[in-house]
Order: sequence, then structure tokens, then C-alpha cells
Amino acid sequence: MKHYYLPIFALCLMSTGCNSKKEARLTPGIQLANLDTTAPQGTSFYQYASGGWMKDHPLTAEYARFGSFDQLAENNRAQLRGLIEELASASYEAGTVAQKVGGLYTIAMDSMKLNADGAAPIRAELDKLATIGDKKELYPIMAEMQTRGMTPFFAVYVGADDMNSSMNIVHTYQSGLGMGERDYYLEQDDNTKNIRTKYGEHIVKMFCLAGFDESAATKAGEAVMNIETRLAKVARSRVELRDPYANYNKMTVEALKKDFGSFDWDAFFSTLGLNNLQDLSVGQLDGIKETGKIIQTESLADLVSYLQWNVISASASYLSDDLVAENFDFNGKIMSGKQELQPRWKRAVSVVDGSLGEAVGQMYVEKFFPAEAKERMITLVKNLQVALGERIDALDWMSDETKVKAQEKLSMFHVKIGYPDKWKDYSSLEIKNDSYWANIERATIFEFNKMLAKAGKPVDKDEWLMTPQTVNAYYNPTTNEICFPAGILQYPFFDMNADDAFNYGAIGVVIGHEMTHGFDDQGRQYDKEGNLKDWWTEEDAKNFEARADVMAKFFDNIEVAPGVHANGRFTLGENIADYGGLQISFQAFKTATANTLPEDKLGFTPEQRFFLAYSNVWAGNIRPEEVLRRTKSDPHSLGKWRVDGALPHIAAWYEAFSITDKDPMFVPVAERAHIW
Repeated sequence: MKHYYLPIFALCLMSTGCNSKKEARLTPGIQLANLDTTAPQGTSFYQYASGGWMKDHPLTAEYARFGSFDQLAENNRAQLRGLIEELASASYEAGTVAQKVGGLYTIAMDSMKLNADGAAPIRAELDKLATIGDKKELYPIMAEMQTRGMTPFFAVYVGADDMNSSMNIVHTYQSGLGMGERDYYLEQDDNTKNIRTKYGEHIVKMFCLAGFDESAATKAGEAVMNIETRLAKVARSRVELRDPYANYNKMTVEALKKDFGSFDWDAFFSTLGLNNLQDLSVGQLDGIKETGKIIQTESLADLVSYLQWNVISASASYLSDDLVAENFDFNGKIMSGKQELQPRWKRAVSVVDGSLGEAVGQMYVEKFFPAEAKERMITLVKNLQVALGERIDALDWMSDETKVKAQEKLSMFHVKIGYPDKWKDYSSLEIKNDSYWANIERATIFEFNKMLAKAGKPVDKDEWLMTPQTVNAYYNPTTNEICFPAGILQYPFFDMNADDAFNYGAIGVVIGHEMTHGFDDQGRQYDKEGNLKDWWTEEDAKNFEARADVMAKFFDNIEVAPGVHANGRFTLGENIADYGGLQISFQAFKTATANTLPEDKLGFTPEQRFFLAYSNVWAGNIRPEEVLRRTKSDPHSLGKWRVDGALPHIAAWYEAFSITDKDPMFVPVAERAHIW
């Protein structure tokens, strides 16, 4: 639904302060039904602030986790469905955006064709792999698979050169694991061993559904597990991947051939169209080294089975219902605890959104995003930048020399709000009525080729890394940019009818969070231009690391499930960003309302409403299986701990709710994190 707001509310929300008469016209934003007032505020503020919401939004069978983000994403998806189905219901000239959007949705919804085709859409690819007669033939085929979105052994992508951020360079990155995370192959706890067993069974079932007999499928399953386990043993952990210096290994192609000569790089790169490639960054050297060893030591038949598995796994969601169901049984039920596959229309909308994102986004913005919201966000972002600058100046642990450079970096933030100024051109992408999977491959090749064309060229700092309809936000260190798509600029994150207390507590903290990423344990290592460069004095860096260590150890001690602890090092960047976002936005909020008479609403002070708004953003329910999965794979802390783990380090929260050392959430001042 499109919302319209009176201009007086816009002026009041985004000004540096409103008189009490105007402020009174704004809503408190807080919904009392979201609260659980039976829960003590100092025992679990998360339960107190969001217990009512969680009770009113029990998990449905299709979700492993459902929270405020997901609820807003569902609303957006319903809006997108209306736009997409309108195009799918009519005929348009071939090659038009309308034909592409409507055509992809139509074929995604055609269950009769999908089930009649079965695994036929991938048969030619599987057969081509089966005819490989020499290991030399593997290299061009592996390169072709990269263009179609499959990443056997390792991934290739083009992005900014971390130490020369104005230019794009080819990168490699560890990949090739069907379960995604190396820990699933290595850890020996009962839950992980069970998942590993189920994964082996899943591979066999999928090969059978793809047309292999049980004997061949069983042998293929063993080969896949062996190769993926070898890759997992040399893969870097999620914590190790957070070190940008350790994962930046720029070298010439000649040096690459010398150091990893068993791999036919000429055949691989020429197939990609990178015939004149001079240099690249090899993200994880051990993975490339092991890839060469695997190709040398494993049988050709086993290597072919591994590549065939990459095809089967990548295509499973776009084939007949039996393949879709088996794929869901493992990846949805076993891994995450989901009980039911999403309705076909939801999956279809998500695929169209992912394949033609900016085409759909342009329609979304025109219909659902009020232009005035962008202007108001610009002002709010500026207020947050001022507040962060003030906090940097006030730091007692940072030298003046480093402060100057921090202020320079802050002043050079590239801010993106709502939608891009220039939309992506999809004219060269063909959507045809052959098969769902064939269209997905063409869409993937389209995106890969656009990416590959950037190699050796200047970075386009105006390019968006998220679509406008995405319910999320990001900070990109190599472009030093913060981005807030239109999709997130809605309740419960942003409400132009609500007062400053609500909006600074919700979207304000999101803004502050993304700003702080420029100064978290990873982001701080990039300078104002986006280059990986040490701009800190040695003492300031040590001071930061010691303070960040307090945060890491605090989260390490959180038990997220019986016997399972959070990974404070893995989630450190996001936890620092939550902490910084709260500190920065609260200061900006107090500045914005300095000339306003404090007014209680719904029985809460403005300060209390700030923290309630923040906490409601993370309201959600989650399944036990998903808790374990996210603890391994998600750099963000679980929703509960983004509240109950973050607030104990915020002095203003203690004051707002009179939290004392008698409360379980109380942390002595000396033991709290003191960073930004």
C-alpha cells in the first residue's frame, strides 16, 4: 500500500528540533501489542520489547526464522507480485522488459511443463560432462560452469583491487562446498555428523532423480563427499576470512602459473575471455593448491561426478517438483528446520526479482516509494554523520593524528538512498519459452559477463550492490559507501508519521550501523579512498584491538543453544556496528530534540521509545536448527543477542530504564565495550 504524509510531519521529523506543539502531532511509533510487560526489562529486554510481537507471529511451516525484516520482505513481495503478475497476464513485444519479466514468471509458474520436463533441461550438460575423456578437458568446462553460476573448487569474480580501489581486478575465492561451510565437513558433534550423513544420502537421491541408477549414484555420492571434504580441510574459517590482508594475494598470471602450474590456467582464462589478463588476486592460496592436487590425484570419473553434482545442485530449484522437493528436504528441513516449501508464486517472484532486479525495482520505486522519503533520509544521514564526527573528536583513546584521518574518511562517505540514478540495461538478456533452467542460466551468464567486462577498468562508484526493493542496507569498504534501499525505508524501520524518538531508534541506528562498518575491525583497515591501507598510529590500533577484544569475548560467552556458544570473533564486525549505531544515533537524537520539551507517549519517555524502537527491529522467532546453522554461517548475531548482547554496553539504556546491578543484564562499567 502506498502511504501519503502531510508536509508538516516531514519538516518536523527531519528538522534539528520541533516545538512541542508540532511534536505532539506525531505518533509515538511504538505499538504496545509488541511488548511483553510481564518480562523484567533488565532480565531480557528483547523479551520485554518484542515478546508480544513474537507471540502474535508464530513461525509458519515455510520459515526457519521470521522477524520484522521478513515481515517487511513479505509485504514487499506481495507488492512485487502485483506488478509482475500484471505483466505476466498480457502479451508484449519480444525483447521488451515487460516481456522478460512476465515471461520468466510465467515459465516459473508452469508446473505442468516443469514436471513433464523432469531433469531433461540439464541432461545435455550432464552428458557433456560424462563424455570427458581426458583431464585436460576439465579446465575449459570448469570455466564455462563459472559463467553459469556454478563454482566448483573455487569462485571467480571481478571487484575493486583492495589496494588500488579505483580499479577493478579479477579475484578468486574459496568455494566448491555443497554444504557451504567447512565446519559441516570437519566438526564431530552429533548434530554436525547427522547433517553430514544426511547430506551424503541427499547427494545419492538427487543423482537418482537426475536419471542415474542407484549404483552409479552411490559411487558419485562417495566421490563428491571425498572431494568436498578435501576442499573443506584446507578452507579458511569464517574468522580467518575476516582478515583482509591475509585474503589479498595479488600476483601476475605468470607467477600464478609458476606457483600453481598443475592447473591449466591458459585454458581456464581463455574460456572466460580473459586472454590478456596480467594479474589477479588469489584469495586463499591453500584452496588453489589443493585444487591442483585433487585434479592430479582423483580419478577422472570422480572429478566428473563432482562437476555433475555442481550442475544438479545448482539447477534443482528450477526443475520438476520431485527434484525441488528433495532439494528442500535437505537444505530446508535438515539444515534449517523448515517444515514446508514456500508457495510456487513466492519462489517465482523471488527468482524474477533476483534475475531482473533493477527492472522490477524501477517499477517498484515508481509505484511504492514516495520521493519525499529520500529527501528526509538525506537529512537524517547528515545528522548521523555529524554525531559520529562528534564522537570521534571526543575519543580519549585515539590520537589527534588518527582522528584527522578518521574525520576525512567520514566526510567522504558516498551515500546512496532509495534507488540508483541510472538503471541497469537488460536489452541483451533473452527470456524464452524453452525451460526455466535455461532462462536462469542465460540470466546468470548475462550478469557474469557484465561483471567480467569490468576487469581492468575503473570502478563505477555509482553502481548499486542491492536492488531498490531489498529490505536491507550495506557498507562497501572499497568504495567507502553506505546504501539504504527503498525497501527498508518503511515501518518498523522508518515511519514519517512517527516522532524522532522512534525514527532515530529504528532507521537511525541502521544508518549508524552502516557508518560504523567503516570503522569496525575490518572496515577500519580501509582508508578514505577505499584502499586497504594502515592509516592508524601503532598505539591507536592497539587501543582499538583491545577494546574490540572486550566485545568479542563478551559474545563468546553467550550460550545460544545448550552447549553452543556464539562466535564473538566471527560476529565482531556486526556487533561493533550495532554498538556504534546505537551510540551515534542516540547522540544524534538528543541533538535533534535539544530544543524540544520531552514528552512521554504511551507511558514511555522519548529515550525509552528510542530503545524500544531499536529492539522491535530485531523481533523474531527462530527454529533450533536455524540457530545452529546461523551460528556457523551468519556474521550477524541472532536477533535476541542484537538486543540483549548490545544494550548492556550502552550507558543511555541503563539510565532510560533504571537498570541496576540487581538486574541480570547489568554489566559493570569497567567490563563494557568502549569503542565508538
